[in-house]
Amino acid sequence: MKRPLAYITAAWTGDREADTQQAAQYCRAVYEAGFSPVCPLLYLHLFLNNDIPEEHKSGIDISRDMLRRAHVLVLCGGGVNEDVKNDIAVAGRLNITATTLEGIIAVKQQGRTQPRDNRQ
Repeated sequence: MKRPLAYITAAWTGDREADTQQAAQYCRAVYEAGFSPVCPLLYLHLFLNNDIPEEHKSGIDISRDMLRRAHVLVLCGGGVNEDVKNDIAVAGRLNITATTLEGIIAVKQQGRTQPRDNRQ
């Protein structure tokens, strides 16, 4: 079964270790909900140096390209910053559905069959 791509966005703190751990948890939850998570935060820093303006711009461009290919934008965490607002705006212009992680999990839970109580 092919899983639809879900682009993960959040108001990251800037603490690479904490953000990476949180992003991995978000990706796992999205995966368990039936999607293929895409989260640039998890790997772009492995080969791009954000302190070099050209590479910083390349990171933004790569992230936007990934968002364009996604079927859904998933907002994770409770905060919203300028990066998240930009992701939401881009998704809106591209007619990509935006939702929250809680929304995806709720829909997944609705799809599970509930045991029926046949007692009367």
